[in-house]
Amino acid sequence: MSAAGPVVALDATPLLGPRTGIGRYVEHLVRELAVHPGLGSVVAAAFTWRGREGLSASVPASVRVAGRRAPARVLHELWARTGWPPVEWLTGAVDVMHGTNFVLPPLRRAAGVVTVHDLAYLHSPEVVGAASRRYRELVPLSLRRAAVALTPTRAVADEMAEAYQLPPDRVAVTPLGVDPAWAAATAAEPAWLASRRLPPEYLIAVGTLEPRKGLDLLLAAYRMLLAEEPGAPPLVLVGPPGWGPALDTAAVPAGRLVLPGYLDEQALRRVVAGARLLAFPSRYEGFGLPPLEAMAAGVPVVASDLPAVREVTAGLVRLVDVGSAGELAAALLSELRSPTPADRLAAARQRALAHTWERCAGLTATAYHRVGFR
Repeated sequence: MSAAGPVVALDATPLLGPRTGIGRYVEHLVRELAVHPGLGSVVAAAFTWRGREGLSASVPASVRVAGRRAPARVLHELWARTGWPPVEWLTGAVDVMHGTNFVLPPLRRAAGVVTVHDLAYLHSPEVVGAASRRYRELVPLSLRRAAVALTPTRAVADEMAEAYQLPPDRVAVTPLGVDPAWAAATAAEPAWLASRRLPPEYLIAVGTLEPRKGLDLLLAAYRMLLAEEPGAPPLVLVGPPGWGPALDTAAVPAGRLVLPGYLDEQALRRVVAGARLLAFPSRYEGFGLPPLEAMAAGVPVVASDLPAVREVTAGLVRLVDVGSAGELAAALLSELRSPTPADRLAAARQRALAHTWERCAGLTATAYHRVGFR
């Protein structure tokens, strides 16, 4: 360990693809840890064959980039079957290795920390892809290697304790943050929207297009909404392609459904800020970043009544039974006809902005110091 503090390596592989929830978590965590007092230095490691060249541009200049070229799938197989190679072979000597995305590599001398974002792979395997289903094997191995496991909510921490019999001193809750820019976000101008084939008024959902996000339920609810309120705004589904069956859009009238694909965070803030409401119909979540960001932008939210979402939103958004298209449709209609009062939106914004990335990094750094160094 250096005189300035421990040398910490983080798995920065999620920075190499589109920045969805975990990618944004890693982006902000690395940025805040790079200036956090009490840490010696931060190392960003990429465990992949392709795309590693772009990692240097994704982290602060003070962060060292490390890692050898190796296919991620092969590494995961080796780590699961043989316990080799140790992470130091890929990163060089470090005091702490933080597996930011469910998987902690084998360690030689470093102390280990792993973030488990949710237990969808365990509780709802039918709505996750093949890569996530592998966590059934990889997460228990990672927990055995880790001195501390991090979760984004107390709800996930409780699930972890039950599923893996982890004592309380081996789990730390490190809630995700909201960039303050969300509070300053303003609706995009009609010309800006039109240039991206977006309507001037719309409802929005944000998330990877995959079964866990409940977008099939949202489409069913939206069809019910149109039957009751034909003049309801179009529905915009923002997010990159995921996996699973293609969404059945045939029953939605032409021009009422827009899929702009992935938007970077700057564009996403403008689009969310201009929405009449954000729908979050997930079947399972470990946190719920889109609702929190919408709250920060002053946008009403209709979301699934999940333990993690209840924890994050603190009773300040409309919650509906998980999997009920009828309840979702009724809540959407209610929000359009009787919008959330301004004082409730203000309270929701205050709640959201209390979640800072600085706090997330501070709690994470505290976990690093808890583990001790070998």
